[in-house]
Amino acid sequence: MSLFLSSYENRLDTKGRISVPASFRASVSNEKFSGVVLYRSFTNKCIEGLSMSRMEQLASATDKLDIFSNELDDLSAMLFADARPLNFDVTGRIIIPEDLLKYADIKEKAIFVGRGNSFQIWNPESFKKVQDKSLNNLRSIRPNLTIL
Repeated sequence: MSLFLSSYENRLDTKGRISVPASFRASVSNEKFSGVVLYRSFTNKCIEGLSMSRMEQLASATDKLDIFSNELDDLSAMLFADARPLNFDVTGRIIIPEDLLKYADIKEKAIFVGRGNSFQIWNPESFKKVQDKSLNNLRSIRPNLTIL
């Protein structure tokens, strides 16, 4: 299973390419698809990223929904119609489509943020604000995780 940890800030080059962090590439190195899948986040102004096998798990999960439901229509439009499978080039870079960059307000730099089974790509300044807010939220609720 792919596991995405830590945060890495990288720069877009003049051709719009960006290096995917080496640890993220290593997380998907055993996948059939040599790359990542990106789509617009529907919870934040960022780009969601995951392995192809994780995308296949999401597809299987949607099979449990009513085929004629609005929920399935909405999820299909966001998860599958918007998804972009992007192969790594020989140096581990991808070209993030312009519409995704615009959606996340990414211009020169981006921060790759590990989220366990997935990752996000943010405008670094936007992520800093969200991360600070999350830290304050966690300090106030002090969550307790149960590990089996």
